Amino acid sequence: MSTEAKSRKPANTAFKQQRLKAWQPILTPKTVLPTFILVGILFAPIGGLLLWASDTVAEVVIDYTKCDKAGPTFVPIPQDLYSVNFPGSAGNGEPPEYRSMQGVTSANNATWTTMKCTVKFNLPVTLKKPVFIYYRLTKFYQNHRRYVKSLDAKQLSGVARDAAELKGGSCDPLAVITENEVQYPIFPCGLIANSIFNDTLGLFLNPFDATTNNNKSYILTDTGISWKADMRKYGSTGYTDLSKIRPPPNWRNFPNGYSASSPPIDLSKDEHFQVWMRTAGLPNFRKLYSKNEQDDLTSGTYTIDIDMNYNVTSYGGTKSIVISTVSFMGGRNPFLGIAYVVVGVLCVVLGLLFTARHLYKPRRLGDHTYLSWNQNAASNAAMTNPETSATATGASARY
Repeated sequence: MSTEAKSRKPANTAFKQQRLKAWQPILTPKTVLPTFILVGILFAPIGGLLLWASDTVAEVVIDYTKCDKAGPTFVPIPQDLYSVNFPGSAGNGEPPEYRSMQGVTSANNATWTTMKCTVKFNLPVTLKKPVFIYYRLTKFYQNHRRYVKSLDAKQLSGVARDAAELKGGSCDPLAVITENEVQYPIFPCGLIANSIFNDTLGLFLNPFDATTNNNKSYILTDTGISWKADMRKYGSTGYTDLSKIRPPPNWRNFPNGYSASSPPIDLSKDEHFQVWMRTAGLPNFRKLYSKNEQDDLTSGTYTIDIDMNYNVTSYGGTKSIVISTVSFMGGRNPFLGIAYVVVGVLCVVLGLLFTARHLYKPRRLGDHTYLSWNQNAASNAAMTNPETSATATGASARY
């Protein structure tokens, strides 16, 4: 019985024999120059449209990092610490002000003294819904390699992970806490959870009226601020014995640890936690804190109360509150529009320059004399022919 010899020859198909049809364009002045000019003609108007859309966004950015030094009476905020943009307004309204005073904050059966900051700002125009409230941090590197991976996905999804499982994993050095030579798992563990932004921004924008202050507050909500894809990553804690777990060291809400009277946060419902856990790619970033998609924010003077718990001065950063509307392109960001305009103008200028160069001194397509080996051959022939070399030297000397 004979057996056929196995062959390593690829099958006789267009794909395996590399006979697929292909298009290899030849870049000639007649194709390249119109492309440059066409790209410029398209990009410049698009950039202008993006700049216009960005400028239609009403936005108030107020840096309140130094609010704790303001004192109990309102003081004007320095001009370099705030920025405003009100489309359709002849002016930017009165400069914002802030004040601070000692207060008491309580949560999860824990009470502590904190600095309360009240920010007052003026809106000369009505902000159309939806209105979003963000907090903005600077010089905070959430994109650091160790920081980004410092979490335990199983624990966040609701799996009860003990100290032995967490120790030595991605949550180190904030995976476990040792007390009396006993190791307890941290829930939630890792650097990201430990550094969560814990300033409390009020969920009301209160109209400021020095006489009665009876106007209706603008109500905000912190529900629906997280991405639905992020919500699916988190589950309720799987730990049944709360005395066997510990909160992250920086979570001042649980000074005595977890208990039945002060249980850990429900990660599946705490959207502030979910927003923070989506790390930012740049050191200066803003994250959504609350919003109102139902009502316009009418013009007037408003105040918002902030509990200042988050320390940014230790690493030289700043924190700000941002009140903003949106356009069809999103929030206020002129960078994309500027980039489109710059690319469009650059393409038009280069296209015109190359066109002028081509008209002034055209170059025959496929001229072999410009090939490097032909030029090298001509120079070698001149060096090996003394008469030609001498003639060339004499001619260069005359000129």
